[in-house]
Amino acid sequence: MSESFKIGSTLSFLENQRNLANKRQADARSGDFNEIYFKSDEENLIKQADRCLDCGNPYCEWKCPLHNFIPNWLDMVTHGQFEQAASLMHATNPLPEICGRVCPQDRLCEQACTLNTGLGAVTIGAIEKNIADQAIANNWRPDLSAVKSLNKTVAVIGAGPAGLGCAELLTRNGVNVVVYDKYPEIGGLLTFGIPGFKLEKTILIKRREFLQDIGVKFKLNTEIGKDISIEQLENDYDSLFLGMGTYKPVNGGIRGKNLPHVIQSLDYLIGNINQQQSYQMDKNYTDLKGKDVIVLGGGDTAMDCVRSAVRQQANSVKCVYRKDEAAMPGSKTEVQNAKEEGVQFIFNLQPTEITPDGVAFERTDFDELKHKDKTVFLTTDNVILAFGFRANPANWLDDANIKTSDNGLIQTTQTLQTTNKKIYAGGDMVSGADLVVTAIAQGRDAAKQILADLGLVDD
Repeated sequence: MSESFKIGSTLSFLENQRNLANKRQADARSGDFNEIYFKSDEENLIKQADRCLDCGNPYCEWKCPLHNFIPNWLDMVTHGQFEQAASLMHATNPLPEICGRVCPQDRLCEQACTLNTGLGAVTIGAIEKNIADQAIANNWRPDLSAVKSLNKTVAVIGAGPAGLGCAELLTRNGVNVVVYDKYPEIGGLLTFGIPGFKLEKTILIKRREFLQDIGVKFKLNTEIGKDISIEQLENDYDSLFLGMGTYKPVNGGIRGKNLPHVIQSLDYLIGNINQQQSYQMDKNYTDLKGKDVIVLGGGDTAMDCVRSAVRQQANSVKCVYRKDEAAMPGSKTEVQNAKEEGVQFIFNLQPTEITPDGVAFERTDFDELKHKDKTVFLTTDNVILAFGFRANPANWLDDANIKTSDNGLIQTTQTLQTTNKKIYAGGDMVSGADLVVTAIAQGRDAAKQILADLGLVDD
């Protein structure tokens, strides 16, 4: 650390400007699927953490669905106590290195930061990512030697954020947990839906090793209802947790949606990752090299698609959204990254029909004084639909006496218990497509209830 740098100044938030981690140049990064941010050095992490005002009422902590102890671990980082900070992160979040990468901090903790009123929010996400990475690299593991086995077993179905959140907390409390997943690696959409430039797949492998080291067992490539029945799991375990997400795409009801050149966003992303990682999954790979591509949608999945198409060397990539830019639901950071990489954004166009040659739109901001026509037609080679996902309930839910709502989401009590009192559920298959951090929070909430209902903790 430089000799001129001092911590603890009451004006650190003025003396040190908000400084995000450096990014690789757009022309360099858009040729590969590697992460775009450089690792931050310790001095910069300390300076950025020292900007925290340690508010008496930490809005950042309350805005976070996990209610992470953000000011507390920022203070530890300020004093160079990185392992202690990582330990405190893990007390509320089993996947801090992932949330630091994929959480929309600009809509959660950093948006709520007091300094966000004009001085620049504390770089909470970047600090979380870097400290968690350092802990994993140094093979940090929590000391669970005092945890006693409770002779209780729980099966977790789905190794996505909700399932991992549930499994980790149960294991920390002495429950024997086995996680089942039909895919060959843990993570769910973290692994198979989010491209490597946002979340390199080695991160999930390291997290699996961490979870295995603390006692979580995994049975991958195992599909419930095919390789093992739900009845067998009910017989073998004291409780079950379901966290299988939502994978059914929303097609918007657009005419022409089934044409051969129209691709669902998740099919495109999974096929691309499968091809890169050689997972041997039965997923089609679509190469968009040299193609003109239109992506319909404005969320984070749409950003994943446009940025992936750029890396596949598409001839042109357009993201078309039905409202204005301010209304886009995706991360502003991701939109900016996409712009830097050459993606063209077109707003206020509602798609009405896909044809073999392109897409027909109607203007949602039509003004006779500004526009000649109310309709617009854009030519393209391929169209990617990125309208989000909805529930696709498993056919064995009825066998387990688990009820779903009309929209396919699993019905639960406030404590995340399904209509089968032995089975709990959380994440997107309960709340609908939502954030990674929200799914983790529900998985942890379900784990707490399972512990209480098994008589392992006080209610």
